[in-house]
Amino acid sequence: MTMVEIAKQFALDREPLTAEPYGCGHINDTYCVQAADKRYILQRINHNVFPDVKGLMSNIQRVTETIREKVVAAGGDPERECLQIIPTKGGKAYLEHEGNYYRMYVFVERTLSLQTVENPIHFYYSAVAFGQFQRRLADFPAETLSEAIPNFHNTVNRYRNFEAAVAADKMGRAASLQEEIAFVRARKTDTEKVVGLLASGELPLRVTHNDTKLNNVLLDDVTGKPMAVIDLDTVMPGSSLYDFGDSIRFGTNPAAEDETDLSKVYCDVSLFEEYTKGFLEACGESLTAKEKELLPFSGYLMTLECGIRFLTDYLEGDTYFKIHYPEQNLHRCHTQFKLAADIQDKMDELCAIVKKYDK
Repeated sequence: MTMVEIAKQFALDREPLTAEPYGCGHINDTYCVQAADKRYILQRINHNVFPDVKGLMSNIQRVTETIREKVVAAGGDPERECLQIIPTKGGKAYLEHEGNYYRMYVFVERTLSLQTVENPIHFYYSAVAFGQFQRRLADFPAETLSEAIPNFHNTVNRYRNFEAAVAADKMGRAASLQEEIAFVRARKTDTEKVVGLLASGELPLRVTHNDTKLNNVLLDDVTGKPMAVIDLDTVMPGSSLYDFGDSIRFGTNPAAEDETDLSKVYCDVSLFEEYTKGFLEACGESLTAKEKELLPFSGYLMTLECGIRFLTDYLEGDTYFKIHYPEQNLHRCHTQFKLAADIQDKMDELCAIVKKYDK
């Protein structure tokens, strides 16, 4: 079937006319469906990356329904402030056809998504969006969600995988990586902190997005203010610190991910402040004191984790992350470790910023 014919399997009140490739996502295949005067997003789900499609779509369906209820209760616009799944004609959240899986959303009109922070206010607005996401789902039973990618931010497991890669030394690279290996080993206890606090109940289990990039927030195309959080494939149980920390990791560093001039790699404190301000304003009272206390640490931890993953992949022969030249994963590792160290050095300053906006 063509994409238009696939679209016709969903419960639309208009006849689909065209389906054209849309966006720049790397995981799923995305199409914009035109049906008379209305548009929809049709996606072929990458079931190699997300093999549990049923669990994935159950997560998305339950989370979007909860957000929609909260938006309506607050007098907001549910057509623009949350994703809306279009069911199949058989009433399912997704369509299975010839070994492929498809889903459809209502197109959120009059919005844009940005690939990079063109203005600090955009980073602030993305923080507001993900802070609202946390607040709206604060009472959601996170433990009932499926793990779309098991152990995704389990830093203890990431450290274990790293040590296994060092021991196996599949590519014979470990001897030339003693400085990088020592950097990770010196921080082993840091990888245990959040996982341990979640296990003990000192940190609450939350619904986490786990891909808090700027381009996963739809901004109003006139005011620039945040409308909806999108790309919910990686929604699963975790810590709010994972989402905050990953935003700090990719959003406060002005350098490229594989920058070789490490003098260009640092945590821009002014951008950390913009994000912290927006996140705490939007979260309101939904975060615990312990979560707020560990916000700066989370930026360091998520950066360290990412560096460990790049280093592990380099040790194993570059089998997970796509590379464009042989040393790219090593260069990526270096930028993350430089950024992690810079965040550590600025920890007192970052903690003071959190206290400033903790009202």
